[in-house]
Amino acid sequence: MLRMSRRDFLKTGAQGLAVASLPLVFRVNPVKAFMIPAGGQGTLGDYYSHFGVDEQLIREIMAAALEKGGDYCDLYFQHSLSNSIGLEDDVVNRAFTSVDYGVGIRVVEGDQTGYSFTEEITPESMKLAARTAANIAAQSKNIPPQGLEYLETPNYYPVNTFWSDVKIDRKIPLLQKVNDRIKSLDNRVIKSTVYYADDSSYVLIATSDGRVACDFRPMAYISSGCTAEQNGRREQNGFSFTARDGFDFFTPDILERLSAETVQRTTMLFDAIKPEGGEMEVVLAAGSSGILLHEAIGHGLEADFNRKGTSIFSDKMGKKVAEKFVNVIDNGTNPHIRGTLNVDDEANPTEETYLVKDGILVSYIHDRISAAHYKVKPTGNGRRESFRFSPIPRMRNTYMSNGPHSKEEIIRSVKKGLYAEDFTNGQVLIGPGDFTFYVKSGALIEDGKITRPVKDVNIIGNGPDVLSKIVMAGDDFKMSEGGWTCGKGGQGVPVSQGLPTVKVSSITVGGVS
Repeated sequence: MLRMSRRDFLKTGAQGLAVASLPLVFRVNPVKAFMIPAGGQGTLGDYYSHFGVDEQLIREIMAAALEKGGDYCDLYFQHSLSNSIGLEDDVVNRAFTSVDYGVGIRVVEGDQTGYSFTEEITPESMKLAARTAANIAAQSKNIPPQGLEYLETPNYYPVNTFWSDVKIDRKIPLLQKVNDRIKSLDNRVIKSTVYYADDSSYVLIATSDGRVACDFRPMAYISSGCTAEQNGRREQNGFSFTARDGFDFFTPDILERLSAETVQRTTMLFDAIKPEGGEMEVVLAAGSSGILLHEAIGHGLEADFNRKGTSIFSDKMGKKVAEKFVNVIDNGTNPHIRGTLNVDDEANPTEETYLVKDGILVSYIHDRISAAHYKVKPTGNGRRESFRFSPIPRMRNTYMSNGPHSKEEIIRSVKKGLYAEDFTNGQVLIGPGDFTFYVKSGALIEDGKITRPVKDVNIIGNGPDVLSKIVMAGDDFKMSEGGWTCGKGGQGVPVSQGLPTVKVSSITVGGVS
């Protein structure tokens, strides 16, 4: 197979960016490999060639992984190319390209996992990693790996223009356009920043129970921030957009909205007040305030916490946890959304999974191990940050669906309360579900109307308690458009969340005493 030197790769593959990190051993051409056709999906043969393996070699590695016993093993091959550019005050001050390439090998015995990885996809390195992972097992039985059957998957994120076809001279003008527009929208803006990132990732997954799947995973991200000054006082804020998509995601409308939201969210803070604190009604805005649902409730529904009895939801399966109009869903099939997957990292199909249906807890978020424990099928939530990590149950796109009320009706029902649009700096205790969040953007509700913007506000509560106190849900469901990376177990994965306008009857608001 063709080998490519580091110098040649930097000349032809890094698209002119400043820094690159390349694994020591490549058994494929890393530039050509990122040009698999057919929407990035390609054929199984394309992926075998991509990683320099075939079914016979994979089964040999699996046999080494299971030589000491074990119930199951899987191999997770990954090859990713990531680019990022930063612009600050009219100047591109950083640009970076990184390449990641390797395979992770997992052996499972009961609910115990042995894991090892290598950045060298050679028979010798893979067999050494497999035997390292095999040390978890201590059984006399030996389960031979099955013949591999290809799992055909849908494509929820087709791409028209691949990142490998886009050079840096087409990317930098996007940042410059946002930067210039931010400064033109308000003369109080004194500083601006724009950050851009794209990612292309190929994965090939093979399991000892006879499945093999592959996936091409694109990602687009752009964010901006600004600082504005008025009468000696400075405020700053920002906004972002992200999607599993290619270069065509960055439309003029996206760039204009990014600029306008950044300036509007910053300059409104000049009129913001610090409200009185205490228990009050809180209205969660449609869209990105769904991060509260993700953090305070979603993590508590991940099955590993419940299997271990550490989640407050571990004894609530089949019980009422919310009003009848409340439906909470974790979905891996939303087209082009950040947390969407064609297949999870254990070669399980993704799906729309109802967690709470008509107010009743009906499912946890499962990977292979937890599904076996609960004797249910996996929900397609086995996820990992990269080939260096073992998969665990993780959320994808977690949201509440529409309810029976309108936003206007909900706002009118509040005498005195808080309208929370966007959160940051959240902390959650998974076991009891206690949380605290800083309200990044919000306003007061007074006599049924949204009035003055607020700042320096925290909300403090308990996830299951908040879920039970949702008394109204709007018909204006919206997914968050910004970029979120969920951290758990030392690894991060891309996720999204959403919400219609929701009224919670009581949450503690930290403000002026």
